[in-house]
Amino acid sequence: MRRVVHSAGLFLVCVTLALIQLTPTARAGDPKADAQVVIASQIEAFLADDMEAAYGFAAPSIRSVYPDVARFAEMVRKGYGPVYRPGNFAFGRGETTADRSRVIQEVLISGPDGKDWTALYLLDRQPDGSWKIAGVRMLKSALPQT
Repeated sequence: MRRVVHSAGLFLVCVTLALIQLTPTARAGDPKADAQVVIASQIEAFLADDMEAAYGFAAPSIRSVYPDVARFAEMVRKGYGPVYRPGNFAFGRGETTADRSRVIQEVLISGPDGKDWTALYLLDRQPDGSWKIAGVRMLKSALPQT
């Protein structure tokens, strides 16, 4: 009996040590995956007409140009229709800077009119570790539309 208890105790010590070694990596996260969650959450907020939530994903640099939700919403509706009302979207390639402070993420979007777009998102890591959208560049699809 003692041997079983001792083995179980040794097992728990080994598991605890392994978890301690993995903790820094687990906390660091995957910047591209984190960025994709932010982008998808903002698009979901647009689709739900929750502009307050969508504005919450904007980086301070965007908020300085559009200091209130109404101005931000107007800019998005007028200039980013495919992002504001996508038919479908999927994540393409993503790149992280060497210092892991910035992500560029490609998002393939079918716009409300059925035309295909590529949105290049720039996200910056904030001092609190969160990711915020610092810019979006819209590119028309290079493929002919049928």
